[in-house]
Amino acid sequence: MKSSYECKGKLWRYPGAKASWYFITLPVKLSREIKAVDAGPHRGGFGSLRVQATIGETTWATSIFPSASANAYLLPVKAQVRKAENLRVGVAIALKLEVSRRA
Repeated sequence: MKSSYECKGKLWRYPGAKASWYFITLPVKLSREIKAVDAGPHRGGFGSLRVQATIGETTWATSIFPSASANAYLLPVKAQVRKAENLRVGVAIALKLEVSRRA
């Protein structure tokens, strides 16, 4: 069973990391909804949730992670996706998420 969500968020780079980690912070209201509907016993390590994310024409399997400081989930965006969709830091990006519920 999957729950589907759509939103917009800005791409940002995690500061101070040797590796380049890029994320989109999901809206707080949407994060609360996802947590209420999908988190429960379906969480993985660190409270993560498995998702299928789509930006533009690119779809990939990943996980979203809760951020206490943002009070929201973070979606990591790998280089392959950023390049394929020509994503830039600070630009609002439309995305779709399907949260996978573990059996």
